[in-house]
Amino acid sequence: MLEADGLAAFRGERLVLSGIGFTVAAGGALLLVGPNGSGKSTLLRVLAGLVRAEAGHMRWQGEDALADLVAHAGRVAYLGHQDAVKPGLTAAENLRFWGAPPAVAAALEAVDLARLADLPARMLSAGQKRRLALARLALTQAPLWLLDEPTLGLDTASVSRFGALLAAHRARAGVVVAATHLPLPLPDAAELALA
Repeated sequence: MLEADGLAAFRGERLVLSGIGFTVAAGGALLLVGPNGSGKSTLLRVLAGLVRAEAGHMRWQGEDALADLVAHAGRVAYLGHQDAVKPGLTAAENLRFWGAPPAVAAALEAVDLARLADLPARMLSAGQKRRLALARLALTQAPLWLLDEPTLGLDTASVSRFGALLAAHRARAGVVVAATHLPLPLPDAAELALA
């Protein structure tokens, strides 16, 4: 379970978050919604331990989530706006750090990139690169997925396949927190509106 209470954070010298609190149970999902600049990405970075909260607390299973940053990093899979794809490596090579060849093949199949496994990532379209970034999620054992506009550049079929990844993660008691402007395939997700 992920809990936040009274979180506040600055972006530069501007206070963008104040008094943020929520609870997401195992298998649950939380959508962060609001206009551009409302602090959605900043909140995800705070939850990932990448940005320090100015106030408040974050707990994972009742314990201070950020007391041990190494342990916290091990439970988080973070997907930001950048796909973090190395253009000189093939699609499969981009995933080999995260899993053995059979698992990599399954992850590529899950995002419909199996036929492009040996293609250099620089040759992939923007949507294909995003799907490759999503394939890393299929390989991670991290129970907490923090996703910033995860469907950016995806077509309808790819969003549907992404929904299957999300459902499988939640079925394993995984937690999803996603910032979005568009509907995501996360049935029964709670919503936190940021102004």
